[in-house]
Parts: sequence; structure tokens; C-alpha cells
Amino acid sequence: MSLSALQSIPEGVVNLADFEPHAQAAMRPQDWAYLNGGAADEITLRANRAAWDRLGLRPRVLRDLSGGHTRVRLLGRELAQPVLLAPIAYQQLAHADGELASAYAAAAQGAGMVLSAQSSVAMEPVARVFANEPGSGPLWFQLYWRDDRGFMRELLQRIEQAGFEALVLTVDAPVHGARDRERRAGFKLPEHIRAVNLGGLKKPLDLQAGQSALFDGLMPRAATWAEIAWLREHSKLPLLLKGVTHPEDAVQAQGLGAAGLVVSNHGGRTLDTVPATAHLLADVRAALGADYPLLVDGGIRRGSDVLKAIALGADAVLLGRPYVHALAAAGALGVAHGLRLLRDELEIAMALCGCKTLADAGPHLLWPRGV
Repeated sequence: MSLSALQSIPEGVVNLADFEPHAQAAMRPQDWAYLNGGAADEITLRANRAAWDRLGLRPRVLRDLSGGHTRVRLLGRELAQPVLLAPIAYQQLAHADGELASAYAAAAQGAGMVLSAQSSVAMEPVARVFANEPGSGPLWFQLYWRDDRGFMRELLQRIEQAGFEALVLTVDAPVHGARDRERRAGFKLPEHIRAVNLGGLKKPLDLQAGQSALFDGLMPRAATWAEIAWLREHSKLPLLLKGVTHPEDAVQAQGLGAAGLVVSNHGGRTLDTVPATAHLLADVRAALGADYPLLVDGGIRRGSDVLKAIALGADAVLLGRPYVHALAAAGALGVAHGLRLLRDELEIAMALCGCKTLADAGPHLLWPRGV
């Protein structure tokens, strides 16, 4: 599978937010609502962004920062920058090249990528992009639990054979949130777009009269802590859990051998009024100790947000909706340009805060009372 002809960056784009109006103009209204909507009143969706804005940075001056860099180590790998593309489904809704374009951009910019289980592009060509780029970041595969162990075993084997480096199980969405904006827009997947890596149909619910489709149908099929052990037994790849926000859950996951965690509220798309991830991150880090791999997503828009996340205890961040806006506006070149802008902003923020490396970042950089 090859990319379309390269597009140009829209005039006036100087940061990630500038891609948004161009992306909205390029997408069907119902697809835009699917990508950008949140659960219920979208309180958590808005809070994710606002929380990073309210955290202030404390600059330091006159430090020798020659030789500084943005490199970090994560799961035994050195990353050129602490940024991975978050798993976002059905990216062909935004651009015909879909996840393949995002993969080319991330690999070229030395960023990582977490491919969604609901990718609209097959996993193998995405994996080949990363394998052919020596300076790329890590490539991980995001899973949703499917209560069909035969299917799961085959999927895990395929993921390993393709060359993915880790599994990321999303644990905070056993059911969809009440996504009002998406429902008002009447979103339905176009016939030509589907989750190509998930073969077959889910088993229909077998309900008796008076039973709840959710509690008697869906929830008995959802993952529990027992499935964490099953996944670790049936795959040699490191397993991270995405969607952990409570310190007690974090400690339990650590004890069961999860290789790392992603503090995430699913971009505000599942349970509304969950606190912003910027507010939740420090407590999870405190519960896990200093050296356990920890990432965060939700509302990241600026390089200064990345520095704040590192200061609060994250090892890296997942970038979500903004890179799909860049994809819709300008394809692979748009995503690559957006990642470069983010890294440039991170370097600027580090320099002005006196951080030669990201190891220098910590709570002392933050002004929690706001700006």
C-alpha cells in the first residue's frame, strides 16, 4: 500500500491547533463529530485541555544548556522525543491514507505510534514502515478485549509476527460512553471503512426476558484482572494498560506484571466528569514509585504541555486528536509537520525552564496555582 501524492501544509499553520479548521473543512460533519466529540456534556473533554493551561511553568535563567536533548528511555528503548501517536480508530475517515500516513510521519520524526485495534489499515504495512526507518520510535498495538480466546490467540500471534514491540490493552471502555454529539450527527461508518484487523463478527448477545443488555450481556464478556494474566501468558510482548486513573488500580496492575500504564480518561469519550489527566497523573506516579513506565494522554496540544506532563511524573505522552486534524488537513506531511512543531516547542520550553534534558524536569518546574 502506497501513499497518495504529498499535500502542502495549509498557509498560516504555525502550531497544532491551526490544523483544526482545515481538518473540519476536509471532513464530513458526522465524521468530525465522531472524532472530536466526547461523552455526555463533554465536561471531561474540555477539562483535559484546561488543566494543562492552568498549570504554570517556572523559568530558570543563565544555565549552561549546551548539548541538551529531548531523548528518553522507555521499555528499554531510547526515544528521540517523549511522544507517541495515540491509538485512534478509523483514520481513513480523515484521509484516504489513514493510519499508513500517520505511521510514515511518526517514523520519519522519531516519534512512536500505538496502532488502534480498530485501524482502517492492515497492521503489516504499518509495521513495515517502522521496520524500514532506523530512527523511528516504538510501535505498539492497542487491544480491546474480545471474549473469544481463539480469536485473541490468533491476533496476538499476528501482532508479534508483524513486528510490534508491545501491547496496550484499553481497560477504561468496556462499554461506549453516551456520546451525544456523535449521536446527534447520525454517525455511521461508511461501507468502505472498517476495522480490517478484526475479522469476523462478535457473538450476538444471548439475553433472557427482563435482562439488561449491558449488565447481563456486555459486562460478562468484558475483561477483568484475570484477563491480564491470560494476555501475559499468551504473548511474549510487554503489556501496558491504558485507561488507569485510580492509584489502587495502578498498584494492582503493577503487581500483576503489567509493563507500564497510560493515565487516560479516553479523551473524555467514556465517563463524563472524570477529572483531567493532568490532575490524576501525580497521584498515580506516587503510588507506582519513580522507575515504573508511565505515560499520559488527554488534551496535549503544546510542547509546554509535554514538559508539564514529564514534570508531573510521565515518561512520555500520547498525542491524540491534533495529529488526526493534521492528517485530515495535509496527509502524512501534515502529521510530520505537526510532530516537528510539537518537538520544537518542547525544546523551547526546556531551554527557558533551564532543563538540559528531561531528567531535569520535576514538580519544581510547575506553578500549580495557575498563571
